[in-house]
Amino acid sequence: MSEPRNDLIARLPRLDRARLLAACQPVTLGMGETLWQRGDITSYAYFPVRAYVSMLTRIDAHPSLEVGLVGNEGMVGLHLLLGIRAALLQALVQGPGLAWRIGAVAFKRELSVSPPLQQLLQRYLYVRLAQQANAAGCLRFHMIGPRLARWLLMTQDRAHADSFQMTHEFLASMLGVRRVGVTAAAGAMQRAGLIRYHRGDIQVLDRPGLEAAACSCYASERTSLEDFLD
Repeated sequence: MSEPRNDLIARLPRLDRARLLAACQPVTLGMGETLWQRGDITSYAYFPVRAYVSMLTRIDAHPSLEVGLVGNEGMVGLHLLLGIRAALLQALVQGPGLAWRIGAVAFKRELSVSPPLQQLLQRYLYVRLAQQANAAGCLRFHMIGPRLARWLLMTQDRAHADSFQMTHEFLASMLGVRRVGVTAAAGAMQRAGLIRYHRGDIQVLDRPGLEAAACSCYASERTSLEDFLD
């Protein structure tokens, strides 16, 4: 796979990109780190490079449910684009690594002087809204197996590696299902030679086969990202 970068920053014109990066600082995000909880006042926005972050929602006393996964294709803290400091979702680092971090005040300043940044992030906001709507339909209508395949592909895309760490308990929480359902679905994929799973380490063995097993939502999300940002 290609060397990771933040694709949003890379899409900016040279001068706008240089000015934005000058306002950012590189940080290393740790696995399991919570960037903010729902309702927290957000001090920073993040442009992941190697890290990837789950966006989680929670209803009443039920476990958290993932409604978005952001890697180097995007930005975490998109609500700051709308001038809103209070976070609507929890941001949990799922994969550790490098990210560019920018303070909320500096980010607002960059938006005010960079129309290309404004336009790009507005288009990315539309993509994220489309992805969240798609995720709601996927949760309601698709079976656990195809949903798990979709999620593994999304994670592999953002991990830039064939192997990554993930427990059945965490997968069940992300997908909003019982652990036994994830265990059965992952076992079927392992027997089919699509993945290898051992003590929290998942290795993708057959990506084309995993793509064939995934629900249509994976291809749909990839298409929306490419169509609306290009």
